Amino acid sequence: MAGQRPKGFKLLKAALATRKSATMLAFGFSSGLPFALLIGTLTAWLGEVGVKLATIGIFSWIGLAYSFKFLWSPVVDRLQIPGLERIGRRKSWIALCQLIIGACLALLALTNPATSIGNFVLIAFAAALASASHDIAIDAWRIDQADEDAPIEVLSALTQFGYRTASIVGGAIALVLAARMSWPDVYLVMAAIFLVLLGITLTAPDSPRPERQKLYGALAEPGALKPGVRALLLAIVGASWLWAIVRLVTFAVSMLAPAAPGATPPSVGDFTKTWGVLIIIATVFVPLAVAAIANRLAKSPDRVLASPDPAHGPGRTVMNHLYSALVDPLAELSARMGWGVLAAIGFILTYAICYNIWASFAYPFYLDYMHYTKDEVAFASKIFGIIMTMLGISLGGYLFAKIGRFPTILMGAILPPLGNFLYADLADGAPMIDGFSHLVRLDALARAFGSDERMMRLLIAISYENITVGLALTAFVAYVSSIVSKKYGAIQYALLGSLLSLVGTLGRGAVGEAFDIYGYAPVFRWTAATALVSTVFVLLEWWRVTAQERRAADAGGDTDARVAEALAESGQPAR
Repeated sequence: MAGQRPKGFKLLKAALATRKSATMLAFGFSSGLPFALLIGTLTAWLGEVGVKLATIGIFSWIGLAYSFKFLWSPVVDRLQIPGLERIGRRKSWIALCQLIIGACLALLALTNPATSIGNFVLIAFAAALASASHDIAIDAWRIDQADEDAPIEVLSALTQFGYRTASIVGGAIALVLAARMSWPDVYLVMAAIFLVLLGITLTAPDSPRPERQKLYGALAEPGALKPGVRALLLAIVGASWLWAIVRLVTFAVSMLAPAAPGATPPSVGDFTKTWGVLIIIATVFVPLAVAAIANRLAKSPDRVLASPDPAHGPGRTVMNHLYSALVDPLAELSARMGWGVLAAIGFILTYAICYNIWASFAYPFYLDYMHYTKDEVAFASKIFGIIMTMLGISLGGYLFAKIGRFPTILMGAILPPLGNFLYADLADGAPMIDGFSHLVRLDALARAFGSDERMMRLLIAISYENITVGLALTAFVAYVSSIVSKKYGAIQYALLGSLLSLVGTLGRGAVGEAFDIYGYAPVFRWTAATALVSTVFVLLEWWRVTAQERRAADAGGDTDARVAEALAESGQPAR
């Protein structure tokens, strides 16, 4: 069973075979449901009550909670929750977050977004923070519980199975319900589901908490940077992050607050052009530069500990938490990859950006602009769309085995942005899509199944996007998994995975404003140009890895042994 990933009914059988596997299926569902409700479905509610697309773009910034979750991942990993710790190390966090998410969904149901958008956003942001923390704990639980009876491959597959099922419930079923009851009632139903999930969490197995000295032992051992040096480096990174977060929050508040009579409302586009790049520099490249400085200082004898450091206390614990999240993982990555880490970070920041940048506007586009019904969008976007995503994931796995890693990654960079041209055509009345469907007789097939060309247009656009995005995300997960270190696996993966949506999330406000000003079709065409940027970074990273492998091959047997040893230590597969 180890090393194999069952599919279809075999996967469900594996889920029911052990308590761990069945719990993982439920945890995957619990992870996917709030994301579907907060980042996707909630925008359909906002669009229906007349909230402007620029405001929806700002609202979508709550997704930054998922992008920045690595900041507090060490806290979720290591902090004991008073009163709840007795139910389990991971379960205590999962249960607490499920309670908060359920409560926030209920509060959303009691808040009118048309008249209280500020309160609505604050509640949704609290739910997103709880959801992101909940995901950290679930990922850690999966890693802890993996064994021969429940291999990590099976648990990971079950996570995705549960997550995709939750996407249907939080997307398609929520839309179907919204066509038959009010949006507040829909969110009360979804809040009740978390009570059921909480019951499953309380019966789940859990792992014991390691002794505290094992968590921070490396930071107190000879050769580690001195606490004063770490504190200075952490202060630089912390100040950069604090500035970025305060800048985002203050602008979001000014955007959501009622404008004074005669005053010009703030422009999201101007904010993104002026501050967007600086925010990315502050949150990505300043920490990366500090990590490189940390590696350089670690080679200086007067900057490192000469003997074990016995000091401890609350302040030291907090510093170790933050240092473990903000500096240490990047220091390890930059030490191992050298200057190549810049190509890797550029690749991660720009990959699948076209999908991330417009995802929050999908429902307003389908429902309010194209005037599809909630039932039609529920079927096309969430049921049919998720099937197409799974097909794309399967295609990505096949291409990895058939043509290799980087050719598949390159396809994932090029193909999804081209789907934006389909949506632009759909916004213009679909002349190209209609010509294609008539050429291959898809229009006749639609009529044979009792549908029409209008629905066929939507299915064609969604099928292309979801297949290519599924392929791209499969390539991305495989790439990130290949470069993370086993020593920093959970935190480093959370960090790199979070960067995937950072640029797209920051850009949504400007895109929403552009939709309001220029319309959907022109903006779809402009955002397709992101393929050029991501393709350049993929080619740079492909060249870097190929050159590294060539140098290793030319160096001979001794070097091969050292490379294999280094790869084993970092958790990467030997090539």
